[in-house]
Amino acid sequence: MKRREFLKAAGTGIAASAVAAPAIAQSMPELRWRLTASWPKSLDTLYGAPEYMAKRIAELSDNKFHIQVFAAGEIVPGLQVLDAVQSGTVEMGHTASYYYFGKDPAFTFGTALPFGLNTRQQEAWQFHGGGMELLNDFFKTYNCWGMPTGNTTCQMGGWFRREIKSLDDMKGLKFRVGGFAGRILGKLGVVPQQLAAGDIFPSLEKGTIDAAEWVGPYDDEKLGFVKVAKYYYYPGWWEGGAQPHLLINLPKWNELPKIYQAMIQACAREAGVWMTAKYDVLNPQAVKRLVASGAELRPFPQPVMEACYNSANEIYAELAQSNAHFKRMLDSLIAFRSDSYQWMQVAELAFDSFMMRMRTRA
Repeated sequence: MKRREFLKAAGTGIAASAVAAPAIAQSMPELRWRLTASWPKSLDTLYGAPEYMAKRIAELSDNKFHIQVFAAGEIVPGLQVLDAVQSGTVEMGHTASYYYFGKDPAFTFGTALPFGLNTRQQEAWQFHGGGMELLNDFFKTYNCWGMPTGNTTCQMGGWFRREIKSLDDMKGLKFRVGGFAGRILGKLGVVPQQLAAGDIFPSLEKGTIDAAEWVGPYDDEKLGFVKVAKYYYYPGWWEGGAQPHLLINLPKWNELPKIYQAMIQACAREAGVWMTAKYDVLNPQAVKRLVASGAELRPFPQPVMEACYNSANEIYAELAQSNAHFKRMLDSLIAFRSDSYQWMQVAELAFDSFMMRMRTRA
């Protein structure tokens, strides 16, 4: 080949390679998935997390992988997300797995075991302490694969129409409370109610229920609870670090190209960080506004906390004898929690306690 012809051919090849799509992009199929969430659109942080994830996946895939997000009630009610994903009605959902503890109490570990872990411990246990593997071994029995996507941080104990001064005040109390906590409170005479977000306010307003918990100041303010119940209790010991979960239909997950699986994992993780950080920014301001609007902050009395703690551990011991998945996750979580708190009380507790005392001097 003559030199001029060689250079011409080489130049043509370079130009073609410059405009051709990367091989990895050529291998990505166009997919259209649907995600149903347990949250109304008004809860922009909870509902915003799957929206954020879907947007990032679209960007990274050059819009080849498109996920349409639906709010609670648009496809299925908020408490039927697991059923919709399990059956393949939708490919994926964003929910709190403990909503389905009635199917199996092991579901509670995906969101928060009462008196279990705080936010950082939840993240650590699930992503690095074996929790996610244990959960997915369990989720596959419901035809799902899942991963945590966000954390609301430690939640509040809820809104009460009357003060709680002793255990006697808990008896007969009709209390909307999420997940497994209702079973623990039921041993103390509480009548637990499980309601989706949109049903809580009218039930509290009409007196159908006496108290309700949801998440924390920012979301609670949006739902208007301060207008119908002024006593705002803390802490939400049933959700020391509550994690919403991304659930995906297992056959659909297994069929996905590896690059799309990686995108989901990375973008769900990013959306989770976005959620937690947003709550940490918005909750402090919201609680100030709620107090200004008439909310009266109250800690749960120590005897009430201890009675709930003892009730929880009695139930865990019973379940561990008959439920293998529950026992494996409980044993793993307790061992992790013991080591984690032993370390946290050395440096973290000392630092946080000092800074909380000093903040009024700044």
